[in-house]
Amino acid sequence: MQSLSRDDTAKLAGVDPEYVERLLDLGILEPAEGGNLRAGSPQRVRIVQMLEDAGLPLDGLGKALGRDLVSLDFIDTTSNNRWGSLTDTTFEELSEQIGVPIELLGAIREAMGFAPPTPTDRIQEHEMEVVPLVQLQHESGFRGAVVDRALRVYGESMRRVAETESDWWRSEVLMPIIQSGNDPAELYRASAELSPALAGVIDQALLAIYHGQQAKAWIRNILEGFEVALADSGLHTPTTRVPAICFLDLTGYTRLTEERGDSIAADLAQRLASMVERHSRRHGGTPVKWLGDGVMFHFPEPADGVLAALEMVEAAPDLGLPSAHVGLHVGPVLFQEGDYFGRTVNVAARIADYARPGEVVVSQEVVEAVADDKLEFSEIGPVELKGVTGPHRLYSTRLSR
Repeated sequence: MQSLSRDDTAKLAGVDPEYVERLLDLGILEPAEGGNLRAGSPQRVRIVQMLEDAGLPLDGLGKALGRDLVSLDFIDTTSNNRWGSLTDTTFEELSEQIGVPIELLGAIREAMGFAPPTPTDRIQEHEMEVVPLVQLQHESGFRGAVVDRALRVYGESMRRVAETESDWWRSEVLMPIIQSGNDPAELYRASAELSPALAGVIDQALLAIYHGQQAKAWIRNILEGFEVALADSGLHTPTTRVPAICFLDLTGYTRLTEERGDSIAADLAQRLASMVERHSRRHGGTPVKWLGDGVMFHFPEPADGVLAALEMVEAAPDLGLPSAHVGLHVGPVLFQEGDYFGRTVNVAARIADYARPGEVVVSQEVVEAVADDKLEFSEIGPVELKGVTGPHRLYSTRLSR
């Protein structure tokens, strides 16, 4: 196995050589043959430094390791090391070398879940793997705000994936061993055996799911582009009987479930599913897909969609759910593999984003398509919707008194 000198270990870990010597003296690091250190030592140093920064005493950590109360051996068994070493290049230097603004390079570290770097901070190895994407986007003329948003979305999405993974690792792997009364060494042996096997299949599964989501997003763009091209050239005439697309979101749902944990999230999801099925089916609607904190519906008759939306908004608090808000729009849609695409869908989603908690907001097209004396519409006015061209006349909705 490759070994590293003590100076190289310190350099890759981003610490002074004296810190490495201290860890050796405490037994936290063990020298290999010839006095050098194992290849994974820089990662051990970085994790130990994080533990110390969090308030754990180094001498206590050394004693715990010596008594086999804890172990750092999992570092050597993790398939793709998650605690990459530092490179020799600073953010400032890389920015000058490749011509990418330092703010965009710094956003890479933020996407990894850490505080923004200083210009003189050295880039980590795994951060370097993201640089080609940012460089290509920048050189292709992408606006900085778009690149930054993409990194933040990637980071936030992966944070939720990682935290969910951490939760089931704790509940399904660690806690059963702890509760069985086995000694701590058994905990680390089990982790060492299972971690490498899981690492590969998790990476494979995540990439496959991501590619599936990509395919769906891409086909949406393709369908919508073709729809516009054919309609503009007179080769496609949308149907005159158009459905309603409805989006229901729960205010603060994601934050609430993250704060209260998996059991609360599962309970809320079950309540939401029950409410959605009961009220949408009653009015002839179909839940199309779940969106984390909400649901997309298809209603053949717009009036039925509005009535179902009002019922769901009213029912949510009584079921212990966060306040709901809904947006509806009518128009032609494209159907593909159980999902609906097109401009109508996009507008409905943006109207839902605009709606306030407890509110059902509809477009002018919905008002024109609905002839139901059970409903009243109050005009909000022309509204600019994010990502949608031109102002849209929107209306808040309620049942007639």
